[in-house]
Amino acid sequence: MLEAALAVPEPAARTFAELGVPAATVKELATRGVVTPFAIQARALPDALAGRDVLGRAQTGSGKTLAFGLPMLSRLAAGVGGRRAGTPRGLVLVPTRELAKQVTDVLTPLARTLGLRVTSVYGGAPMGRQIDLLGRGVDIVVATPGRLIDLIERRVCSLGSVEVAVLDEADYMADLGFLPAVTQLLDMTPPGGQRMLFSATLDRGVARLVDTYLSDPTVHAVAPVLASIQDMDHQVFKVRAEDKLTVAAEVSGGPGRTLLFVRTKHGADRLAKQLQRAGVQAGAIHGNLNQNQRQRALDAFASGHARVLVATDVAARGIHVDGIDLVVHFDPPNDHKDYLHRSGRTARAGNTGTVVSLAQPEQVRAMARLHEEARVTVTTVAVHPGHEAVLSLAGSGTPVVLSPREAPRERGPRRQSGAPARPVVGGPRRRQGRPRRVS
Repeated sequence: MLEAALAVPEPAARTFAELGVPAATVKELATRGVVTPFAIQARALPDALAGRDVLGRAQTGSGKTLAFGLPMLSRLAAGVGGRRAGTPRGLVLVPTRELAKQVTDVLTPLARTLGLRVTSVYGGAPMGRQIDLLGRGVDIVVATPGRLIDLIERRVCSLGSVEVAVLDEADYMADLGFLPAVTQLLDMTPPGGQRMLFSATLDRGVARLVDTYLSDPTVHAVAPVLASIQDMDHQVFKVRAEDKLTVAAEVSGGPGRTLLFVRTKHGADRLAKQLQRAGVQAGAIHGNLNQNQRQRALDAFASGHARVLVATDVAARGIHVDGIDLVVHFDPPNDHKDYLHRSGRTARAGNTGTVVSLAQPEQVRAMARLHEEARVTVTTVAVHPGHEAVLSLAGSGTPVVLSPREAPRERGPRRQSGAPARPVVGGPRRRQGRPRRVS
């Protein structure tokens, strides 16, 4: 179904106004430099604005938030129902708190032009604040399933007035085991409303969601942005277990941003600390951190204050930072889809990037099968600490330059003329050259 939709010819170019988006919203989009609809928007908006159910395939970063957000805003703005406490008329279900925040940030200024209010609810953030926002009245709730169910059970939120429901990244919901919670929530919405579902695939129960909750949906798809996979240099470093950490520290010591993926939350914290001991300024992001902690780690990585970030797979789809030169699979991904999602954090916005898998000898064959399924061509080399290929990679990448306002300033009293220079105080300094070997 989704694959067949890719063969549908590209529709004739039309502006947002010609597609039927309200004038106030079109004006707000223009102030943000959004003038021409993206591919998924041009395909899906006519049907979605007409009130039809939509099944779509489009990756994060393809513009799908507006593909479902603009029709939702338009319908709710034209409706007669007033805003009531804890009773949204629009619902967007997403798998992660990062995506909830991202969708909310996109929709909020557009909603404001139409007199609508958007809020997000997700775990890892204070529930009291979310209860307060719901109590003030809200038109659209962007939510992760678990936190929304908690709020409903506390009787501070009801889905009985939802007119438009959206399920974003349904396949990832399935991967995380959220589908039972999703069906529980969709069953709470009134029948007959408009529903839109976006997913990369229809396996692992997603097809049942489509059959159960979407009525005669129109199907729209665009080629995955992961086509940029061809802009990446894929390598496998075959490394002994006892050398793996040292090699990771060496390749992470480059001038650009490096993102390392591990399988577990504990592994993320442990690797970040080990890299720090090796002189590499690194942070970690995973599901055990609260939202403020996760956001601080992402902000430090995006600004360049920490050029290295260690993440779990759960965080993979929530990291949208341009300028990542290197992705390192420190732990092997579960399958080729995880490999593609992890790797897709580099080579964004028309840039190139490098993807390195650190494979121990007994993992090389399995990694070869995974790369074959991902349809990527790789270069495999056996390495050790200080190997030419390792040092070459460590010396590559675009240096992250902090602006004068962001650059760390020297602390302490000014030295008088002729006095010896004082070292910069505050935070570990980044080591130059090859990091020391880690035992």
